[in-house]
Amino acid sequence: MALLQFTDNGLYCPDGDFYIDPWKPVNKAVITHAHSDHARAGSTAYLCHRLTKPLLELRLGAHAYQEVEWNEPVFINGVRISLHPAGHVIGSSQIQLEKEGEVWVVSGDYKTEDDGVSGAFEPVRCNSFITESTFGLPIYNWQPQAVQYAQIGEWILQNQQQGYSSVLLAYSLGKAQRVLQAAAMVTDHIFLHGAVANTNDVLVNAGITLPFAKRVTASVTKDELKKAVVIAPSSVLDSPWLKRFTPYRVAICSGWMQVRGNKRRQNADAGFAISDHADWNGLLQAVKATGAEQVYVTHGFQSAFSRYLQEQGIQAAEVVTQYGEAFETDDVPSSTQEQQP
Repeated sequence: MALLQFTDNGLYCPDGDFYIDPWKPVNKAVITHAHSDHARAGSTAYLCHRLTKPLLELRLGAHAYQEVEWNEPVFINGVRISLHPAGHVIGSSQIQLEKEGEVWVVSGDYKTEDDGVSGAFEPVRCNSFITESTFGLPIYNWQPQAVQYAQIGEWILQNQQQGYSSVLLAYSLGKAQRVLQAAAMVTDHIFLHGAVANTNDVLVNAGITLPFAKRVTASVTKDELKKAVVIAPSSVLDSPWLKRFTPYRVAICSGWMQVRGNKRRQNADAGFAISDHADWNGLLQAVKATGAEQVYVTHGFQSAFSRYLQEQGIQAAEVVTQYGEAFETDDVPSSTQEQQP
């Protein structure tokens, strides 16, 4: 019997009787990170990284949470579990399972460039590797983060010179913290949507150092918002909430902006191809570094990526999961008072 099985509830370890990132409520869930497609409410108990726990509490509310550090082993029914940095977002982890010499690793979501805040991706040797493939096509090739940050900074400064505020749309956990770092390199006049501010508050309370930014509330005046940088989730695009920042320009921060057509199809002035997922080369490097004899490819371009791995002599198979279905949605609570136009 394999150490992990693909079931209707998610990735199941029969020996340990637990699931990894289940999409239905189960008795024991091991969580890679706090994004909504990988961490869902309703399970009896959760095991996660120390920095993921407060984020789960923010999103899912009170549950039985067990927190561990990276590389800290936990044993469940004879199965050795350890979490290793995935580099995706703060607290994100790969899950390593080991029993009787058989080793599996579940990547969760990951990126291989160290962003300076999410933890550097750590390749983990294994027999079987379950990898995401969100951007598993050769057209996705990210520029270095330093270049991306410089582009964002130049855009902000140009907008300020022309009298515009700069609205940067980014997921409240992950990209928002990176975009904040980029903006803080050129200005300290930064405001946050409530969903981003609440996430940042949790992270700061957990010991993460982030640049200072103000929360957008009903009491913030129009004069205060002139030529400001505003970081918000993509759900505010075309909403009445944006009117208070007029005149403003909007930029979408997403790996999908690598393809120019995506920018044209949305009501935005700019797009920055900044992603919390590995690009094509990053995915290949990660897979090869594991030395895995068997690779299972999940959400994204899993058919194309698994086929390419097979052509390279790597035994690979495509697996259909529910991960990625909540991509670019944002369910972090935000203050109701700030939603008024």
